[in-house]
Amino acid sequence: MSNDAPRSGTQLSIAAAGYTAEIATVGATLRVLRQGDRDLVVPFAADEVRPVFRGAVLAPWPNRVVDGRYSFDGQDHELALTEPKRSHALHGLVAWTDFAVEEHEADRVTLTTTVQAQEGYPFRVVVHVEYRLDAEGLHTTVTGTNTGDRPAPWGTGPHPYLSAGAGSVDDWTLTLPAAEVLEVTEDRLVPTELVPVHDEFDLRTATPIGPRFIDHAFTGFDRDADGIAAITVTAADGHGVRVTFGTECGWAQVHTADHVVPEYHRSGLAVEPMTCAPDAFNAGEDRGLVVLAPGAAHAATWTIAAV
Repeated sequence: MSNDAPRSGTQLSIAAAGYTAEIATVGATLRVLRQGDRDLVVPFAADEVRPVFRGAVLAPWPNRVVDGRYSFDGQDHELALTEPKRSHALHGLVAWTDFAVEEHEADRVTLTTTVQAQEGYPFRVVVHVEYRLDAEGLHTTVTGTNTGDRPAPWGTGPHPYLSAGAGSVDDWTLTLPAAEVLEVTEDRLVPTELVPVHDEFDLRTATPIGPRFIDHAFTGFDRDADGIAAITVTAADGHGVRVTFGTECGWAQVHTADHVVPEYHRSGLAVEPMTCAPDAFNAGEDRGLVVLAPGAAHAATWTIAAV
């Protein structure tokens, strides 16, 4: 990245079938996604420091590692606490990394970086990100490849804030076909018990969001014959956005974007397909943690499309 580049990094434009997207190299971030003149994600300015992780790629873990501490392969590790108010390690290690551009075509861009072995994560993993547009929307694939000599814990996911249309989250309708929700503590969002969806978390049919607060991970999705799950948010006029993802993403975090800053407050709905649950570095493979053997790779894909 040159010294005169915008603060979000080098800007990469792609377009196809009426869709346009702007990718920023810092965090391999989806900065803008539009169909025609309609925003499908909440955008931010190229020279703005990316707010609230909008559009960032999360790796080598999404969501939180509680207290920044975990044990893996017989060793204890302690990560820097990047969510100070709750004392957790938040959203991985590449969100503020300037990715290198590998390819940039009219409808496609690929970026890469390496998570170097470091205190708290003594593993070397290459992270490869592809964004591709076609008539079905924006397809994102994130691949982690372990180039080190020991197994490595791995997880990934995106952090888009979907924009269904006019109004705020309160005015939109959500369809979230998940059978289970991971309960969390109110103060620190520490995962506790996985339970059947209930009350305000039963969103298996189209449900007005209204004033409800959600910042939870869901699993047990209804999937089609190809293993694809879909989460849809729509505005009153019937337009909206859909996120689809395959079985490699067994979880999705949904957040109503409640925030003390009025500009950010409930301005978009975070829908984050994830390969693993929050705090999977502690919960392990039962909650989706991927263990990358030396030389092994793991890929996950999700798609954002207009409704």
